Amino acid sequence: MKGFTLAELHELPATVDLLTAARALGLGRTKAYELAKKGEFPCRVIRVGVAYLVPTAELLKLLGVDPPTSHKS
Repeated sequence: MKGFTLAELHELPATVDLLTAARALGLGRTKAYELAKKGEFPCRVIRVGVAYLVPTAELLKLLGVDPPTSHKS
């Protein structure tokens, strides 16, 4: 499983699915779902129906990556 570049991390939407977050953290699918179900995933997981979503800002913070800066005037 290939990780993300810094540029790719900065292009992520406001939330990502559990597998995208797992990929960024270097976790496999099985381990990610196991941790999410136990409430032990390393950052907050939002349950929407059967889907698990991870706030990108929290994922970036966990990874020690500054959020992208806005260039709007």
